[in-house]
Amino acid sequence: MPRRTSRPRRPDPPPVLDWSARRHWKRKALPCRYQCGGLPTHLRDSSGSPAHKVCAEQALAQQFQEYAEAYENERFALT
Repeated sequence: MPRRTSRPRRPDPPPVLDWSARRHWKRKALPCRYQCGGLPTHLRDSSGSPAHKVCAEQALAQQFQEYAEAYENERFALT
């Protein structure tokens, strides 16, 4: 009987960042960690690094897309 290989789990959709929490706001404005060239920001991402809301959400969406593509590539390689 051939051995069944378990299929990797499909990545979860990107989490929605809750920017309303006070922990995302700091008094000192610093340059965005994504080096977008914009003005310094008071916002901090989930890891505590300075980031504009749009930059952090774009990076998260891009990361999710890369995970989804890797999942699909691995799924096709198993068949």
